[in-house]
Amino acid sequence: MRDPRPHLGEPLALDLLDTRWNENGHPQDLLADVAGLGTWLASAGLADRATADQSTLDAVLTARTAIYDVVQSAAYTALNEVLDRGRIRRTLTDTGPANVIDVPDPAWLPAWLAADNLLHLLADAPDRIRQCAHPDCVLFFYDTSKNGTRRWHSMATCGNRTKAARHYAKKA
Repeated sequence: MRDPRPHLGEPLALDLLDTRWNENGHPQDLLADVAGLGTWLASAGLADRATADQSTLDAVLTARTAIYDVVQSAAYTALNEVLDRGRIRRTLTDTGPANVIDVPDPAWLPAWLAADNLLHLLADAPDRIRQCAHPDCVLFFYDTSKNGTRRWHSMATCGNRTKAARHYAKKA
C-alpha cells in the first residue's frame, strides 16, 4: 500500500505523530489497522526490523500518544514508560565502541525508536518541534529553516491556504 499521508520525511517521532491528518475536513489515521502499520513501518524504514501485527500496533499507538503528550503539554510520564521498554547498551566491538539498541520485546522496537528519537530532537532544538500553524491542520514538523521561523508543514498546501484566506478576508 502506498503511504497516503500528505506529509512525509520528518524525523521518526514526528513522522509517527503525522500518521494522523485531516483530509477535506475528515480526520484520517494511518494506524487504524495493522495494514496501515505495515505502510508506516515501510515508509519509516523499519519494515525489516519489525513485524506488522497487533502487538506492534498497540505499542506504536502507545508511543504516538506519549510523544503527543510531550510535544503538546510537556507531560512525559507515558514517554518514560515507553523508554523503559528498551535501552542503549554500550559495548566494545572489533571496530571500536558501539551503541547497541536493546529492546527485549520486538513489538516495542518501533515505539522505542520513535520515543528515543524525540529525546534527540528535544536535546538538539526543542523549539524547532512545531505543529503546523494552519487552524485545520494537525501535522507536525521539525523546523530546519535557517532562521527557525517556518510556520507550516508545507508552504504549498497550508501556507498557501492561510495566505489565500487572509487575502479574501481583506477583500470582504
